[in-house]
Amino acid sequence: MALEALSSTELLNFIMFDTAPFHDSSQASPRDFPPPPPPPEASTAAAQGRKKRRRRPKVCKNKEESETQRMTHIAVERNRRKQMNEHLAVLRSLMPESYVQRGDQASIVGGAIEFVKELEHILQSLEAKKFALLEHGNVTTNDENDQKPKIGSPFGQFFAYPQFSCSESQLGNKYTSQSKAAIADIEVTLIETHANVRVLSRRRVRQLSKMVAAFQSVFLSILHLNVTTLDSLVLYSISAKVEEGCQLNSADDIAGAVHHMLRIIEEEAILGCHT
Repeated sequence: MALEALSSTELLNFIMFDTAPFHDSSQASPRDFPPPPPPPEASTAAAQGRKKRRRRPKVCKNKEESETQRMTHIAVERNRRKQMNEHLAVLRSLMPESYVQRGDQASIVGGAIEFVKELEHILQSLEAKKFALLEHGNVTTNDENDQKPKIGSPFGQFFAYPQFSCSESQLGNKYTSQSKAAIADIEVTLIETHANVRVLSRRRVRQLSKMVAAFQSVFLSILHLNVTTLDSLVLYSISAKVEEGCQLNSADDIAGAVHHMLRIIEEEAILGCHT
C-alpha cells in the first residue's frame, strides 16, 4: 500500500496538508477581496465634476453699478432723441409746407429729400443759363483787368471726382486713357444701397427712356430724376436704389454700366442717322 510505504514523518505532513481548512469564495466576506475598478464612464463623469467645481464663479456686478449704468444709458438715449427732434423741427421750418404732409420723422426726411432735389434742379438750370450768357459774351464784370470772363466746362461744379470724363480738364482720367475715350462725364457715389448718378452727355433721341429701361434691366430703381439741357448737352441727376439681384457692387461698377448704356445709345443713334 502507498500509505504503508510512507514514513511516519511524511504521513503526518500529508494528513496536516489534506485537513487544511477550505475557503469557499461564495461565502467569503467583502473584506477578503479588493473592490472592482470603477467603469470608465463613471471616472469621466467624476473628472468633469471636479473640473466644474474648479471653475471660478462669475463676478456679478452689485446693484448700485447696474443701476448707474442703466440710468446713464437712459440719459444718453433721452439726449439723443431730444437732439433728433430739434434737428427735425429746424429741417421742417426750412421747407415749404407743401413738402411736408405730416409731422412724423419719415415724412419730414422724405420731404427734405424732395426739396433738396428741387433746389439742385434750380441750381443746374441757373448754371446752364449762366454758361450760355458767358459763352455769348453777354456778361460783364466790374474788374477792369478781366475783359471777358473765363468760360469753364458746363456743369463742372457738379462733378468732383468723375469715374468717366470727356472734358479737356479730365484728360488724365484713367478711363479716358483707353483706346476709346469716354463719351460722357459720369460720376457715381454709392452709400449703402443708394446711388447718386450724374451724367453729362450729348442729347440723343429717346435717350432718357432708353436709360430708364437700362437701369431697370440691371436692377437699379430710379427714385429721383432731374434733367437739365444746354444746347446739345443734357445733364441727368439720378437717385437710384440698388435692388436685390443687382450685380453692380461698387460705384465704379455702376459708372461702368452707365457708360456702357450710353455707348450703346450712341451707336444706335449713329446707325439711325446713316439709315
